[in-house]
Amino acid sequence: MQDTLVIIPTFNEKENIEKIIRTTFSQKKSFDILVVDDSSPDGTADIVKNLQQEYPKSLFLEIRNKKDGLGRAYIHGFKWAIKKKYDYIIEMDADFSHNPKDLVRLYNKCVKEGADVSIGSRYSRGVNVVNWPMKRVLLSYFASKYVRFVTGMPFNDTTAGFVCYHRKVLETIQLDKIKFVGYAFQIEMKFKAWKHGFNIQEVSVIFTDRTLGESKMSKTIITEAIFGIIKMRFAGLPKPVNS
Repeated sequence: MQDTLVIIPTFNEKENIEKIIRTTFSQKKSFDILVVDDSSPDGTADIVKNLQQEYPKSLFLEIRNKKDGLGRAYIHGFKWAIKKKYDYIIEMDADFSHNPKDLVRLYNKCVKEGADVSIGSRYSRGVNVVNWPMKRVLLSYFASKYVRFVTGMPFNDTTAGFVCYHRKVLETIQLDKIKFVGYAFQIEMKFKAWKHGFNIQEVSVIFTDRTLGESKMSKTIITEAIFGIIKMRFAGLPKPVNS
């Protein structure tokens, strides 16, 4: 067992899952991987099961009964990781929008530089996004700006989904009380970590849009983020410890 677990949530990712697993295992640091699959009808889980024969001690699979949101898939994985006592837990997409080569950088930001949470940031040094249409780039960029304005969070990429957490963060923020399940889940996780005074730092990364499979983004997810953030901001949580 390694000290760090990479959680990869999946739904219909048969085109990407084997390659993302093998690429993650090829990095200079060793990671364990947990795939949380929402009963993909395309056979994603079967591919993972076959790979488990090759990586029996480092590749794990949890299959949920239905697809009910990215946030719930990650929370399922977080609880699994806490139970197994991993020190660091990293969120990563299956579609190579997050580069596995950056996993070590996120890990080192925590282990060597003292961060409790490290964010793979698209916007800490300009706009580092590849293959997105301009409309979506602007939507994402200004959504992050909007979240910063509403919540007061000081980091640039508030909506990022490539994040490394120290286990103590996940143990502290009461996962069962996380309300959002879609796009806003990532915001709520950072907001609560920040409110509890954890050290959150950004690592500049290049985000590359998927080339295989279909995007899971929808208008419902975006609406949840826009209107839910205001409610979250004024939910009566304490001020940040370091403020």
